[in-house]
This record gives sequence, C-alpha cells and structure tokens, in this order.
Amino acid sequence: MKILRNCKYGALLALLSATAVGQELPTELRNFVSCPIVRDTNTVPCWLSEYEGELYYLGIQTDISADFHPPYLGHKVIVEGKISAQPRICGGIVLEPVKISVVAELDKNCDTILPAEDQYQIDFSPRPPGPSGGRLAFQAPPPAAAGSAPAAEELNGPRQFTVQYSFDGKVEGTNAGDLSRILRHVETTGATGLKIVGYQGDLLLSNGSLLQEKSGIAQARAEEVASLLKASGLEHLTFDVSWEQPVAADGIEDWKERRTVVTVLP
Repeated sequence: MKILRNCKYGALLALLSATAVGQELPTELRNFVSCPIVRDTNTVPCWLSEYEGELYYLGIQTDISADFHPPYLGHKVIVEGKISAQPRICGGIVLEPVKISVVAELDKNCDTILPAEDQYQIDFSPRPPGPSGGRLAFQAPPPAAAGSAPAAEELNGPRQFTVQYSFDGKVEGTNAGDLSRILRHVETTGATGLKIVGYQGDLLLSNGSLLQEKSGIAQARAEEVASLLKASGLEHLTFDVSWEQPVAADGIEDWKERRTVVTVLP
C-alpha cells in the first residue's frame, strides 16, 4: 500500500495502489491530480491541465458569480470530469461536467502560463466589464425580471437541502446560495428544527489509486453548517447534528458524496 501525505488543512491523503482497489473506471471519465495551466487569450484566460500527455480544458476565468471557479497557479488541482463530444477549447479536450479542487500544498512546478495565440479564441460568455455579480453568504438573490414568476416553493412537510464541497473542503463562497436558501425556507415556513448530516467523499483516480479525504471531515462539515445557521439567527431551532462513515468510491461522480444534507423540519 502506498501512502502519500498532503498538507491541505492538515489532511492525510492516502493513495492506495491499483491492486488494492482493483477497479477500472469507464473510459470517458478522467479523475487525476496535476498542475493547472493558464492559456492567455484576447478576452479571458482559459484553464487547462495535462494528464498522461493530453491537455484537458477545465474552464474560463471570469468572476465569483460564474459556475466555474478556477484553480491557482502554484498548487496542484484535483480534476474529476467526463470527456465531452464538444470540439477542443484552448487546445484541450473538453471535460463536461467537471469538478475541480485545489490542493493547498504549494508546488513551485505549477507555474505554466501559455501565451495568447490567434488559433485559440474565447467567444462565449466572457465576463462583461464592471463590478462582479457575485453574492455573499445569506445575501438575498437579485429580484426576478419583470413578468417572470418565481418557482413555487413546497412549504409543507420536511424539505432537504444539500451543501456540496470541493475535495477536503468546507464552506466556501460557492455555497452562499445553498445557505441562503435554507435560511429563507426556515423563515418562510416557521420551521422548528434542522437535521444536519455530514458526509465524506473519497475519490477513485483514473490510474486506479484511491484519494481519501482527511479523517473527521464529515463531522467538521456538519458542525460548521450548524454553526453558520445558528449564527444567522436560527439558534432558537432544535439542531440534530450527525455524520456518516464514507462509502466506497467508484470513480463515478464521487464528488456527490462530499456534502452536508440539511433537512428542515416543520
């Protein structure tokens, strides 16, 4: 058994040998750890990563209101994606969907910036000029456009909300909408309690190795969400906080296991 240690949040990341896992991924999946690469363009930078001699496109850099949040140079990135039929973007095979997680430990080898070339153009939804459209945690969403009706919300009975995480991660700016929806639902329904369950999600890599989240992350996630919701004014509710043991990773959307499930009780 091969074990590597990584300093992300003091985590222990265990890489088990392929023979220990004994499982192969579908050929269209790509789960790997590698350095991110920035390719400049005449509009916005695009982010790539290389695995086994091939370039893969991850996304473009815009702002915090975008669905894709880019990695950082100077750090490796954990990539979980599926090969798309789309034509290459910025020279890389498109992974769609794709989930990325930044490894906190510094890696001075991850510093590649490719210059802009005329053959690589980004002409889809580049970030417009002006301030970012991102929102802070618990901030209400922008008003609906004139003539549009908001989706009806189920007000009767328990309702579940899911907070997703990056690998080894806890609450980040990307979770602002999740927390806001829970808070608004509680305020709208007059809920009496919250059941909060944290989970761990390991990752089976394409090379057959197993990447494990740090010990205790499921508990830390559940307790953090409970603390944030109490601090937002919900301390009068009944809180039932627990966490589960990880399920076996199979490399197919393992990222879905990295979550906290909040059930709002009437």
